[in-house]
Order: sequence, then C-alpha cells, then structure tokens
Amino acid sequence: MLTWLIVLPVLLAVLGALGLLRRHRPGHAVRWLLATNLALLVGACAVLVTALTSPAQASPQAAAPGGVGGAALIGAAIAVAGASIGAAIAVAYTGAAALAALSERPEMFGRAMVIVGLAEGIAVYGLVVAILLIGKA
Repeated sequence: MLTWLIVLPVLLAVLGALGLLRRHRPGHAVRWLLATNLALLVGACAVLVTALTSPAQASPQAAAPGGVGGAALIGAAIAVAGASIGAAIAVAYTGAAALAALSERPEMFGRAMVIVGLAEGIAVYGLVVAILLIGKA
C-alpha cells in the first residue's frame, strides 16, 4: 500500500511533464488526458482490490474489538464523495437560478439563499452518514 502512495504522485508528475513537452501538438492533448485518467483509474482499482483482498497482517494485540474496518472507511469515503458531488451539482443549478432571479428582483435574496443552503445540506448529510459508519464499525 505504501508503494502505491509513492508511485501514484510520481506517475502523475511524469505524465504531467510529458503533457507539457507535447504541448506543441494540441490535437493529442485529449488522448494524453484520457490515458492519464485511465492509468489513475487502473491504479486506484488495483489499490482497492489489494486493500479488500489482502489478509489482515496485524497482530492479535493490535486488533481492538471496536476498530474501524477497511470496508467501513471505504463506505464512509463513498458517502462523503457522493454527497459532495451531489451537493456541488445542486448548488450549481440553484445558485445560477438564484443569481438570475436576484438580477431581476433583488428583494428575493433571503428566499434564494435558503434554497441554496438547502442544496448545501446534502453534503452535511453525507458527512453525518460517514460519521455513523465509522462509529458503528
């Protein structure tokens, strides 16, 4: 696992440097971007498979009965990431609509901010779910 934490930033730096060197051919920039994303996706999947299939190599004294398992951490990360992405999409649409409404009727500021605040609450729900997952594991 530690190896991947070292290799992935190095891989990113090398691919970024190659992308800068190939800047004179902008038609291939999309291909390089897709190749970089594919390499990172494969690396992340390899780390996930390794984390989920490798046996625990901790000593029995180190294993606490209320310890956080790897699956709970992955579930908490998915909860936070999904809720954050959903909140970002919701805030983007509601914020744009709020600005459009405020440009015509400035007295609607309070209502518009309440709607945008409700959209931001989605991320808070994801954080609460993550805390509950980590607490129950």
